[in-house]
Amino acid sequence: MESMLSRFGGIAHAALRIVSGFMFACHGAQKLFGAFGGLPGMDAKMFSLIWFAGVIELVGGSLIALGVRTQIAAFICSGEMAVAYFMAHQPSGPLPIQNKGELAVLYCFAFLYLATNGGGPFSLERGHK
Repeated sequence: MESMLSRFGGIAHAALRIVSGFMFACHGAQKLFGAFGGLPGMDAKMFSLIWFAGVIELVGGSLIALGVRTQIAAFICSGEMAVAYFMAHQPSGPLPIQNKGELAVLYCFAFLYLATNGGGPFSLERGHK
């Protein structure tokens, strides 16, 4: 079973990159443009923390999804999610399941994987792993 599934490793890598990048970009569009219902109570005034988060999410998520400068974009996005977790979630409780920080933690570690492993198959950048 293991050898059969390992044949799909490249496709799974690309799917992780494309789906997580696209979803992350959608979060940025929510913050910056009020897309997809927006985020009630969040005002992304230019140069506020929410605005910077939205820019990182929209631009970084798009670059990740396309596989362009994946490693640096994923590293920055991973860092943003770590900061978001400790600023917005961790003060509400010690565990992500208690403080509603599961998504921030998952994005952080998915992007950390992509930062260390590159864009993989179907990325637009040359010299991918």
